[in-house]
Amino acid sequence: MMTETHLYDFYGEECPPCRHMHPLVEKLEKELKIRINKLEVWHNAENAALMEKYDNGKCGGVPFFVNTKTNKFICGATSYEELRKWARGE
Repeated sequence: MMTETHLYDFYGEECPPCRHMHPLVEKLEKELKIRINKLEVWHNAENAALMEKYDNGKCGGVPFFVNTKTNKFICGATSYEELRKWARGE
């Protein structure tokens, strides 16, 4: 059973680093039995506004990962291990 989380993956549809991260995000969801909220921002103004709220000058681009429980974030593509640490709040 998937548990509700406060993890967000902000991405752009045509963004190569974002596409690279998609399989890692899916693997992480299955491994940890979590749900990551995946929000496309290049073609969705509402998602872009939410990203601006959480980003607040931290990254300024995608992919942007934010854990709202821990305030930890990742700017850009990263390794699976770093993504896993982020999701677990480490």
